[in-house]
Amino acid sequence: MIDLVEQIVRHQLEDTVKELGQPKFRAKQLREWIVQNRVDSFEEMTNLPKAFREKLAESCRIWTTTIAKHTTADDGTEKLLVQLHDGGRIECVLLRDGDRRTICISSQVGCAMGCVFCASGLDGVERNLTAGEIAEQMLRLQMLLPEEERLSHIVVMGMGEPLANIDRLLPALNLASSEDGLGISARRITISTVGLPPAIDKLSKLDTRYHLAVSLHAPNDELRTQIVPVNKTIGIQKILDAADHYFEVSGRRLTFEYVLLSELNDRPEHAQQLAKLLKGRPALLNVIPYNPVPGLPYETPTVQAQQRFREILESHGITVKFRHRKGDKINAACGQLRRLSKENLVPLEGSAPT
Repeated sequence: MIDLVEQIVRHQLEDTVKELGQPKFRAKQLREWIVQNRVDSFEEMTNLPKAFREKLAESCRIWTTTIAKHTTADDGTEKLLVQLHDGGRIECVLLRDGDRRTICISSQVGCAMGCVFCASGLDGVERNLTAGEIAEQMLRLQMLLPEEERLSHIVVMGMGEPLANIDRLLPALNLASSEDGLGISARRITISTVGLPPAIDKLSKLDTRYHLAVSLHAPNDELRTQIVPVNKTIGIQKILDAADHYFEVSGRRLTFEYVLLSELNDRPEHAQQLAKLLKGRPALLNVIPYNPVPGLPYETPTVQAQQRFREILESHGITVKFRHRKGDKINAACGQLRRLSKENLVPLEGSAPT
């Protein structure tokens, strides 16, 4: 079977249409139906000849994935547990905040970075997602919106380390940011990374202009290696150097992420060190009070500890934003996305691939 979303992100749809005996303009129609018109079947593509639709149904499929579970929260957050064609499972999220419609998507099945507080890496990494599988998350989450609404922001902050799968991620993001794709401005697309300098340098060379969020989680190498083990072979300074260069090339203000863990990285001396590390950089520090994960020993800092941490940073002129929790009651908040066991899968009616 030909996977049409993969064909779209790889710019191969015209070749497929030609092989099926159709003129080139049919590729544009097919792309519009799948990407912009949110259809779920070939039968809905009413401006395509019936014979062509039948041929598409025989040899192609829109989806390689199925929705295994769909969960909603009172704050409007929706989470999809997506089953892949080979049995792997990932999660992705739709967040509603005023007029913003933000999606959080995954880039790998699991994660190899080993961040000690994060659910996504508990079972290690299984494989990279294809460009089509990344794009399918966007399209499936878009279909949760009413017809009059559209996606406004994307954060690649779900399962996996995005820059460890950069060659498949970028074609999917190009679909998101192109005018004949989802039409989301590059400045509204954020790639979150623990910091892989060679991949950040590649983003700089390609002049991608996406927003970059670097997950620090500690103000010194000793503590960061404890929290983010991959740091042992990298080091904070190399990450900062690569991030600074990306800022120079892209002009995008950097964001640094910092998950606040009670009694581990939330003490006054940590705030002082962090302020010294970031001083003089045109950056936003996004502080995320820890979202508890069952089975892990870490706790959310007290309100007093959070306030003290913030006051120290702001006294040094650091621009700080504390992220409000959204989706934590359905395990859809930062650090809570993970694969579920097959026993927990609840297939939805009508979720079979097209």
